[in-house]
Amino acid sequence: MTAVMKLRKIGGSLGIIIPKEELTRLRVEEGDELFGVSYEGGLQIQPFDPSFERKLKAFERTRKRYRNALHELAK
Repeated sequence: MTAVMKLRKIGGSLGIIIPKEELTRLRVEEGDELFGVSYEGGLQIQPFDPSFERKLKAFERTRKRYRNALHELAK
């Protein structure tokens, strides 16, 4: 799906006006953070931090490997 967004001047910066339908689809509202991921020739806007997802996957691998040690530390 393609959404048309407008750039507007907000103070000394520019802001992107995102259509309400896209905000609903992304499940975001005013005050939420969005993350822009640069690609060659473009920018992808998403509601989650891609670096956090990588960190979470790394934790899952560690959690499985050190399950017993983490269980003992939790006591």
